[in-house]
Amino acid sequence: MLPLAREVRPAPLAREVLNEHGVLEAVPPDWILLPPGDAALSRRIKQDGPTLTVIEIKGRKRFSRGIWAPAARIEVLRTALVLERAHPSYQRKLDAGRQRPAADEEDYAVDFRDAIVRFLNFHATLRLEAATLANLITEHATPVGSGTVARTERIPLEQRAEAATIAWLRHQTTGYDTMVIPREKGRRREIRRLLAQRSVQLLVKYRTGQPIDRAQCPLHRALQPWLPTRTVG
Repeated sequence: MLPLAREVRPAPLAREVLNEHGVLEAVPPDWILLPPGDAALSRRIKQDGPTLTVIEIKGRKRFSRGIWAPAARIEVLRTALVLERAHPSYQRKLDAGRQRPAADEEDYAVDFRDAIVRFLNFHATLRLEAATLANLITEHATPVGSGTVARTERIPLEQRAEAATIAWLRHQTTGYDTMVIPREKGRRREIRRLLAQRSVQLLVKYRTGQPIDRAQCPLHRALQPWLPTRTVG
C-alpha cells in the first residue's frame, strides 16, 4: 500500500507527476495544487489524508512546487485555519511563541560567539581583534535561515565555531570567491582544504603575538573597517 503523504517529481504536463518509480501518474480530477508558502496549512493537509508533494531537485537543493490534494479538503482546512487565526487567542499564542525563540536565538548567538573567541585564542594584546572577528562571524553565521554551519546540530558547538571561522576567513582573506575552479571531482574540496591550512597559519601569528605587518595582513585588512583608529598601524 502506498503511503498517504507521497513525494513526487514535476512532470511536463500540468496534471501529471513522476511517481516514486519514475513513472508518469495522473493527478485525480478532483484534486488541486496547493502552492507552497503556508507551512501550517501544508502540514495539516498532509496529516489529514492522501497528498502528492511535488519536489523539484536541482543539484543538492530541493524546491517545493506545491501539494496536490482533494480540492474540498483543502478548502475545509483553509477555512478552519482562517477562523483559528482570526481568534484573539491565536495572536496571543503567536506572540508568546515568537518571544521564546527570540530569547533562545539570542542565547545561542552569545554561546556561539564565546566558542569562536575560544577557538581564536588570540594573544592578550589582540583581544580587540578577537572580539571584533567573533562578532562579525556571529552576525553572519547565526541568523535563522542563513544556511551556514552554525545552524547545524550534527556537530558540537565548538566544531561549528571552528568551521564557521575557517569559512569566514576563506571568503574574506583569500581569493576563493573569484577563483576559477575546474569542474573536477574533489577539486573544490581540495582547494578549500589548502585555503583552510593557510587560514590556520594566519591565525598562529595572532595567537602567539608575533609581529604583524598590518598593511599586508589580509585578516587585518578585513577587520580594519570595524576597528578603532588607534589599532591601525
